[in-house]
Amino acid sequence: MIEEIRNPEHVERARLVVGIPSYNEADTIAHVVQMADAGLRRYYPDYPAVIVNADNCSPDGTRDVFLQVDTATPKIYVSTPQGMKGKGRNIRNLLEVGVELRAQAILMLDADLKSITPEWIEHLIEPLLEGYDFVVPIYLRHKYDGTITNHIAYPMLRTLYGLRVRQPIGGDFGISNRLARCYLVEKTWYDDVFEFGIDIWLTTVAIGRHFQVCQTFLGSAKAHRHKDPAKDLGPMFANVVGTIFQQMVDFEYLWKGISRSRPSIIYGFGLGQRTTVPEVHIHREGLFQSLQQGFQQYSEIWQKVLQADNWSAVNQFINQPCDQFSFASDLWARMIFDFATAYCAGSIPRRQLLSAFIPLYHARVLSFFNRTQQMTLAEAEEYLENINRVFEKQKPYLIQRWDEMLERKSILRNSHPISRGQKKRH
Repeated sequence: MIEEIRNPEHVERARLVVGIPSYNEADTIAHVVQMADAGLRRYYPDYPAVIVNADNCSPDGTRDVFLQVDTATPKIYVSTPQGMKGKGRNIRNLLEVGVELRAQAILMLDADLKSITPEWIEHLIEPLLEGYDFVVPIYLRHKYDGTITNHIAYPMLRTLYGLRVRQPIGGDFGISNRLARCYLVEKTWYDDVFEFGIDIWLTTVAIGRHFQVCQTFLGSAKAHRHKDPAKDLGPMFANVVGTIFQQMVDFEYLWKGISRSRPSIIYGFGLGQRTTVPEVHIHREGLFQSLQQGFQQYSEIWQKVLQADNWSAVNQFINQPCDQFSFASDLWARMIFDFATAYCAGSIPRRQLLSAFIPLYHARVLSFFNRTQQMTLAEAEEYLENINRVFEKQKPYLIQRWDEMLERKSILRNSHPISRGQKKRH
């Protein structure tokens, strides 16, 4: 998948690899490169290191900007073929480079980071040098930043696999050499994983394959390009949620036997962590409009997917006014579980199913916004923690729905004459 390689300093071995996946990041990547270089020089001056830009053949000149940044650390540029996009493809190329260089630690850093400091490099690398395999960041985020994380990815990961990893799609990770090699031989590189599904896939595989996972304080609030959940998140939403649902099939043997979650190890103490976060604005009317239009467009699918009581609850809350709209967290958990079960069943085309789920996700974000407008960041985080406990309490509902779906699929298979070994008559 690597089409182009630029290795001007002919690096053949590196103990530390800092990777920056990118597509059209010419205006932001230089700052990330400078901070990575400063962190490597300050904390690991005696370690052979390299900074790698794993790119999608960006037409905006990302490659040239990256290579022209003045650094003490050598740099390597790799790219997918022209027209072949996807963050997951970049990450796979990064992992291949890291393994080939025999790196002990491989970092991933978002190319649009504004808040990165040299300390981030130390906080992500040090746990890997001490024997951890997967390092996930902890940083302050605005209560309305990371809505897919807060309302789907984190509660689902925690409920399914029993480990509390607060930013499972944070984008900034540390990966050991042995975990990188595991990723490269995984058989679950689906289309969604090659796109935006890569982050949740990395986190889930690390947990599901029983690698050593920890979280690390990065010491500052994350600031990057904000995405408005009321606008078109279709591709990203489908990639992330589709990957979560598909991995439920892959790791069914694991998650059905887990009844409660436990905290993960946290590295560091968050010294110097700022108490302010970049402001995030929610387009409340856009979320409400999405719900109303979704009801008109997808109500038939919702009725098929949702259990009868859940469908009845949707019919009741749909008429609430925008500024008072809300619904209970246990209903939200059951709706996600219903859609996950329908995804596995496969009776509805999966892209259509995920598109139908987006207005309900928008409804959840709107409900959260209305309930937390006057809350501080700490109060909103405590509220989200309580929601996660609700998800865990609803897990028996998920298992029941899942088993019922599997039983129906089994009956359908067994009712087919070919599946019973009967010969087709001509």
